[in-house]
Amino acid sequence: MMENIGLGAMLETPCVVVNVQRGGPSTGLPTLPGQADMMQARWGSHGDYEIIALSPNSPQECFDLTIQAFNFSEKYRVPVMFMMDECVGHMTEKVVIPPAEEIEIYPRRLTKKKPGEYLPFEYGKDLVPDMAHAGDGYFFHVTGLTHDERGYPDMSWQTQEKCVHRLLDKINKNADDIYILEEENMDNAEIVVVSYGITSRVALRGIQLAEEAGIKNIGRIRLITIWPFPEKRIRELSSKIKAFVVPEMNYGQMVLEVERCAANRCKTILVPHAGGTVHKPELIYEAIKEATK
Repeated sequence: MMENIGLGAMLETPCVVVNVQRGGPSTGLPTLPGQADMMQARWGSHGDYEIIALSPNSPQECFDLTIQAFNFSEKYRVPVMFMMDECVGHMTEKVVIPPAEEIEIYPRRLTKKKPGEYLPFEYGKDLVPDMAHAGDGYFFHVTGLTHDERGYPDMSWQTQEKCVHRLLDKINKNADDIYILEEENMDNAEIVVVSYGITSRVALRGIQLAEEAGIKNIGRIRLITIWPFPEKRIRELSSKIKAFVVPEMNYGQMVLEVERCAANRCKTILVPHAGGTVHKPELIYEAIKEATK
């Protein structure tokens, strides 16, 4: 599968890949939760490329964010990873589905050029090429090889630099429009709990236990957009707070991004879990208590 993610990035193919994470490695825990595929989503294929990844924490978000995922994939012509976990995948909750005409759909970017004038990988200011309908007289040459604007293979380092640089820039330069974060109690926060997926719901109880114990000024960030990672926001906060607490069902993946962006300006505390069940809220509370020291 991951080879095809790289192919999708190179061909700039709009697509959404759903990953309902379980405990692993290998077959691991087939019907039990995990969150250990987060780095695979970003780095699973070889070469330099960027993707978008979203993480829902409810059935409602599974509906809403799937639409957003397809909109992102069309807007930026990029594979989007939909990073669920087993708990959310098996969860039963109310889902409100609006009338179809109220659902915002990003239209496919179709060229206005005539056949013979159109180049499949020609791009404008936003760095994203227009597409064309198959069967309308347009000719394509597509390959996973490094290619020019016609799609023809070009093995020169100059074309490689131009091609790959654009694949990175079209996501990174638009990151501010891709980030989706949920924040709470951030104005005077001294400790910030960063979480995603089902762990973000468990973290609420851990925060509640800490507040009941008299610990104040606890903020919360839920990562909804996982990739690209919200680097600017984490860097901004790292110079204002004492610590980030990062619970996740793995032995350290997204915490590495938090730690990298914090750059020793504050502490970063991982609350790990191998999967198979969710965290005990008490463990998150203990990490918050440690962060106060």
